[in-house]
Amino acid sequence: MSLQAYQTASARAENPRATEYRLFAQVTRSLMNAKSLPEADLKGRAEAIDWNRRVWSNLAVDCASTDNQLPESLRAAIISLSIFASKHGSVALRNPAALDDLIDINRTIMQGLMPQQSDGQASGVAG
Repeated sequence: MSLQAYQTASARAENPRATEYRLFAQVTRSLMNAKSLPEADLKGRAEAIDWNRRVWSNLAVDCASTDNQLPESLRAAIISLSIFASKHGSVALRNPAALDDLIDINRTIMQGLMPQQSDGQASGVAG
């Protein structure tokens, strides 16, 4: 019962973009932490890379759905990024420096998910 109440409250308090932003922030932090692990810690790096791959894979599945209302070109770009994230994850497993590419992609997506400020807010002018 309390889980259902939490889910209901969470759904009302956070819009989908904020939820996606939070997820990308968590998985990106995990990738950053994995980069700082000793090179021999394959398990720790693999867990972060796998989480990132699963996030991107789920996005690709959602974008492949005929019910998805995003523009077709954006859906195709997300699917393309998903394929890259999966392939590049294998590279990053062997070469931790390659995690930077995955981190950069996620940060770019996060920037796109951030709420847009109105002109008055962006310039510091009260409306």
